[in-house]
Amino acid sequence: MARNIDTALLRAFVTVAETGGMTRAGQLLNLTQAAVSQQVKRLEDQFQTQLFDRDKKRVSLTPDGERLLPMAQQMLDMNDRVWGMMTTADFEGQVRVGVPHDIVKAFMPPVLKSFDRAWPRVSVTLVPGPSMTLLEDMQRGDIDLTLTTEEGVQPGGEVLLRDELVWVGGRGGKAHLNDPLPLTLGYPNCVFRASCTAALASVDRSWRAVVDNGNMLSIYAALEADLAVSALLASTIPEGLVVLAPESRLPPLPPFSINLYLPKGAGEIAQEFAQHVRDQFRTRYRRAA
Repeated sequence: MARNIDTALLRAFVTVAETGGMTRAGQLLNLTQAAVSQQVKRLEDQFQTQLFDRDKKRVSLTPDGERLLPMAQQMLDMNDRVWGMMTTADFEGQVRVGVPHDIVKAFMPPVLKSFDRAWPRVSVTLVPGPSMTLLEDMQRGDIDLTLTTEEGVQPGGEVLLRDELVWVGGRGGKAHLNDPLPLTLGYPNCVFRASCTAALASVDRSWRAVVDNGNMLSIYAALEADLAVSALLASTIPEGLVVLAPESRLPPLPPFSINLYLPKGAGEIAQEFAQHVRDQFRTRYRRAA
């Protein structure tokens, strides 16, 4: 006798696993927290096993939940690809998206995943670079839309998220004690550079540049090796790096925005990608504006 798995129940399970909570999953699925909880319970009843350990603040996968998650993700990916193929066959092409280097890993995976599920015949090309360069690329038509990191937002842009710019270094590191301060900020035209150097000047702290090639992997390696300090948005700090405490005697930095720019007259594909960006920032990231 054939037994079928309800993909709606699988989607609730996967979304809870990916977001870590029933409430946030409900925001993504446009369901109430109670409805998501009920769907997960129905799936657990079907499999006759508990998929999550629940406490008041967060849920975590049980061993059976961990076994189910990758297969459930594969089933949903196939379901969404088939749906997209059969319902949006006339919507295909490519979209070129500018993204600052330091926010690619922290923010783009769920955007890319949701867009690919909805429009599997559209090719997405990420173009990493400094924010001001990406805006120039968009104005020339070299890319279709772009995200930026800026202290404010320029005309034509919209704020997706406000975040703190913080000093970071290697765990247990002492680079912040050196004089002049070894500082790595990527490209010479990195938007964080002016804020960092102005803050250091305000406390008469001298500095020297380290790893000015824009390669984030090189920057992270220099920080983990305690060769330098840097400034990153609080929500983008990778594992292995830490926020430098106030006693490090580094001056405070201003908050920054992650912004979205979509040019007037943008095509349908670019508009659709921009909407996926908005949706994911609104539902996934707590400091979203």
